[in-house]
Amino acid sequence: MADSEHSSSDETSVDFKEETSKESELEFSEDEETLIIRMFNIVGERWSLIAGRIPGRTAEEIEEYWNTRYSTSE
Repeated sequence: MADSEHSSSDETSVDFKEETSKESELEFSEDEETLIIRMFNIVGERWSLIAGRIPGRTAEEIEEYWNTRYSTSE
């Protein structure tokens, strides 16, 4: 029984590490954040257009960043 408890604990720590690494991947500079906000106000949720203005960023990264940071679903 102790083995099954231990394995679920390991899974939890792996999930936490994955979430932490995702959050660190979504670190944007202040300039990038400002540009995302300005572009969002102009073009809305057209993430590929916004990503085209930020070298090295994908539309998915920007959308995920926006949804984690500015989502109004609370």
